[in-house]
Amino acid sequence: MTLYDTTLDATRGATFAVITGGGTSGHVLPALAIADALVAVGHARDSIHYVGGRHGVETTLLPPTGYPSTFLDVVGLQRSFSKRNLAFLPKLFRALRAAKRLIGELRPAVVVNVGGYASFPATYAARSSKVPYVVVSWDRRPGLVSRLMAGRATACAVADEGSPLPNAQVTGAPVRAEIIGLDRASSRAQAREHLELPADRFVVAVVCGSLGAGAVNEVVADVVDRLAARDDLAIYHVVGDRFLARAAPSRDGATGVLYRVIGYESRIAALYAAADLLITRAGASTLAEVATVGAPAIVVPWPDAAENHQVANAKVLADQGAVLLIEQAAFTPERLISEIDRFIGAPGELAALASAARAAGAIHRSGRLVALIEKVAVHKVPEQ
Repeated sequence: MTLYDTTLDATRGATFAVITGGGTSGHVLPALAIADALVAVGHARDSIHYVGGRHGVETTLLPPTGYPSTFLDVVGLQRSFSKRNLAFLPKLFRALRAAKRLIGELRPAVVVNVGGYASFPATYAARSSKVPYVVVSWDRRPGLVSRLMAGRATACAVADEGSPLPNAQVTGAPVRAEIIGLDRASSRAQAREHLELPADRFVVAVVCGSLGAGAVNEVVADVVDRLAARDDLAIYHVVGDRFLARAAPSRDGATGVLYRVIGYESRIAALYAAADLLITRAGASTLAEVATVGAPAIVVPWPDAAENHQVANAKVLADQGAVLLIEQAAFTPERLISEIDRFIGAPGELAALASAARAAGAIHRSGRLVALIEKVAVHKVPEQ
């Protein structure tokens, strides 16, 4: 077995950036947003190399993009006792050797760390090889690898003020170009047609990351049962593939509520445009997209997130009146019905929420992140 699986196509020394991270789409999609932004300012696609994990969603998401990629055989350390932890150190040491060799072959001008356990080997290899690197952290409470690697980073790019990371520069979060360029108002009719949603109903979109959220799903299914007779309402529910087999059935809306149930939705820009109201978790990349497009949202943080960081993420926007924050214990069918009815009856409040969200998202549309990466690429890592 090879130490890593790679699609190394670039010639030696031709790589501008290695972007590393992965595990979930919350890391991979921002990494691809950075890669696409670098291409947009003139860097060749084959000069940007992605390094992730062999067991993450990146193995599915990367191949269609055309970016050269490497997938290391590395696993995360489980917080509770697990047999998987027995493999952690041997895999890590092998991945570190593989990453050191890869960085030596590619000789990138810069390494960009977007977090997650899969980002550690390539970032550590960059540090030991004196390759400048940027830690990109858009969580209010940075993850473990981001904290570990931040001390010797040439710069840390963060989404907002108040980050605990050293040498933090506020650049906004990495957001995909299709999201940055989305005009919800002008795209609404086309988006609803694309998603087969009615033009004349109040549309609630529920999407809680690529994996879905069981607790949110249960509340939404209960609400659909209670509002079964409502012919003014459409609920588009992305339950997560793992929950699809046991999800409540869809309803065609012929005699009441329209309820569409799917496992995964790749057309997220269309969903943002089509929805009158969004219900989501508080992952930092999701919140950055919500703010970038100005989507009015009810945010239900995942209570088991490490160090409860999703609540911290959500409070940044909630304090600006840019999202409605409801913690999971308070997210009941009664509360959700009350909020839906309130927003239907008070479109001005809904518009104010959307306006505040879009104002908060200005930093994500600024282009500062790519500018910082290019600036770091021409510098050497200072001697420590």
